[in-house]
Amino acid sequence: MLAEFEGVVSGHRDGHGFVVRDDGQPDIYLPSNEMRAVLHKDRVKARIVRLDRKGRPEGRVTEILERSDAPIIGRLLQESGVWLVAPEDKRYGQDVLIPKGATGSAKPGQVVVVELTEPPALYGQPVGRVKEVLGEIDDPGMEIEIAVRKYGVPHEFSQAALAQARALPDHVRPTDLRQRVDLRDVPLVTIDGEDARDFDDAVYCEPAKVGKGKGWRLLVAIADVSHYVQTGSPIDVDAYDRATSVYFPRRVIPMLPEKLSNGLCSLNPGVERLCMVCDMLIDAKGEIHAYQFYPAVMFSHARFTYTEVAAILQNTRGPEAQNRKALVPYLLNLHDVYRALLSARNRRGAVDFETVETQIVCDESGRIEKIVPRTRNDAHKLIEEAMLAANVCSAEFISQSKHPGLFRVHEGPTPEKQELLRNYLKALGVGMTISDDPAPGEFQQIAAATKDRPDAQQIHTMLLRSMQQAIYTPINSGHFGLAFEAYTHFTSPIRRYPDLLVHRVIKAILHKQKYQLPALPTPGEAHAKLSKRLASRVKPPTQPVRKPSADTLAWQAAGLHCSANERRADEASRDVEAWLKCKYMREHLGEEFSGIVTAVTSFGIFVTLDAMYVEGLVHITELGGEYFRFDEARQELRGERTGIRYALGSRVQVQVSRVDLDGRRIDFRLVTGNDDVVLRAMRDKAGGGPARDEAPARKGGKGGRGAQRPASGAAAAIPELKAAVRKAAGKKGNSKGRPPAPKSKRGRRG
Repeated sequence: MLAEFEGVVSGHRDGHGFVVRDDGQPDIYLPSNEMRAVLHKDRVKARIVRLDRKGRPEGRVTEILERSDAPIIGRLLQESGVWLVAPEDKRYGQDVLIPKGATGSAKPGQVVVVELTEPPALYGQPVGRVKEVLGEIDDPGMEIEIAVRKYGVPHEFSQAALAQARALPDHVRPTDLRQRVDLRDVPLVTIDGEDARDFDDAVYCEPAKVGKGKGWRLLVAIADVSHYVQTGSPIDVDAYDRATSVYFPRRVIPMLPEKLSNGLCSLNPGVERLCMVCDMLIDAKGEIHAYQFYPAVMFSHARFTYTEVAAILQNTRGPEAQNRKALVPYLLNLHDVYRALLSARNRRGAVDFETVETQIVCDESGRIEKIVPRTRNDAHKLIEEAMLAANVCSAEFISQSKHPGLFRVHEGPTPEKQELLRNYLKALGVGMTISDDPAPGEFQQIAAATKDRPDAQQIHTMLLRSMQQAIYTPINSGHFGLAFEAYTHFTSPIRRYPDLLVHRVIKAILHKQKYQLPALPTPGEAHAKLSKRLASRVKPPTQPVRKPSADTLAWQAAGLHCSANERRADEASRDVEAWLKCKYMREHLGEEFSGIVTAVTSFGIFVTLDAMYVEGLVHITELGGEYFRFDEARQELRGERTGIRYALGSRVQVQVSRVDLDGRRIDFRLVTGNDDVVLRAMRDKAGGGPARDEAPARKGGKGGRGAQRPASGAAAAIPELKAAVRKAAGKKGNSKGRPPAPKSKRGRRG
């Protein structure tokens, strides 16, 4: 009998699906007929029944172990007198039948939440009832209402938490000041973005003697959320469930009730606030000479924006500086300590790639007005370095005290990703590589050495993609990207639960006590998914491992929960942004734009538009009437006949051809404009010299295939070349260009 395995069904919008195995083995393909009796997220038992023509395993569901209780969101439709809901998430693959009496108050076309009453069967569709009516598809904010339910983001506080929040005071009381350092006369200030509403952190800096030399005293004051949110209280339970605030364009789903997040805990200007302070002495080289933690009361002397501080630092006699004359010296002190901390960062070899982040600007109705790049100026970097310093001190303080806590761990690249990166750097002729046990500085050196190359952006993208995601865990193994031996999150307790736990641990250590985690709720689906993903990273132990204590297991569970919900928040935010971008691009159907290739797959290239900062897919069938081979080492598609290449960083001209709002997908069509690209590629293939956008050949190498051919070979190829151009311009969907079936269902890129 063939071996059976358990896993979770992951549907695909094209009708087939996969079983994501519990044992971490590769996903198993399920053909569309196997998906009739199951739905996306169902837990099943399956077995492999055959290999397809490419040698990939194909499975059959032998038993349905557990039906998913996740709600299905979709639009209520009436077809030939039959009510049904078409799921918004196309991975479900089947419409849900709704009996006449189960539609509630919903009207045709409205977006609803459905609860299943009958699961699908081999010859029958799933049946359900309307549980909640969200409204019309074009209602402002509908994309957020869909996303919070689709990803299971808690978006309503419990009545007990709201009641507890209402009972809190509106301001700091005299009794709250006991055993606190009074910093109300210290000109602490907040520096945040223009649209910030909650202020976690305030900073102050003054020159100081450090040892025998000059240096600075840097104060980082963080909102003391732990004073108001007691362990195990209703607010704490809700905060743990959320684990993080979720940020959408025009809306935030906060971790804490608004009375705390925007009021009592927020370091608003001109009011007294309780805080936890990391008080540091930093020497001229940017090294932290000494530090201490203590609870305090503060009074924010100003609420600065990044733009305002950058303007003051640039011109200390300008209008912005004149408006804040009394505080300018302290900003200059902050800038001085920042430069020292930055020099220390460079010596450590911390990874610091310049990437483009974007901001969606919406109008009052929620429609995108424009998408603009977020520029990081010295004010952003100043605050970032101050927060990093406080986080490092927190990690060291917890580590030296031997108290359990959550570290922010970022491990180096896996051996598989290292090998992929080495092959890529070699293929592009980069004269540097990484060692078998790479240090962060090696990545930074490659980035610095290649920054002036025309393909610098694609090289830096690959360096970033070789990194692993950071997680929260009680087992400290350092932060690879930042090049710290120990690192944690201390600076944002209003919006991140791990920071709140770190505050509680630091307070316990100060009082020579031990912080005890509360009984935590049962981990959810996001927790389970991340747990399996992390398990696949773990190397088998070379010697017997001691069984972890119950305390360690509890902290591991808390770290896993917070890491998973951080991913969930990111996915929900990306989903909303993708929806908004699709609605935005529907207004630009048929228009042409220039762009850059930001991802290459076996089935096409993803292009990000220069003017819009929107990404879309040029399917391989839109690249021309020839066979394209995917080169994983070079991260490029190359035409077999013409030799034309599409690689990371290639510049292209595209037309917006299709927008699928439900699928959150934008399709582009390649616009050649003229025959130059193909002519250059054919000439290169025939030996007439490299294409203009190609990376330089490696020195001392043998040259590419055909490098010794006479130049006349290009001229001889021109009739064939012209025919190829005509064919590419007039033919779409050539079966030769059909992509192979994707290897995995995860994400658009595979």
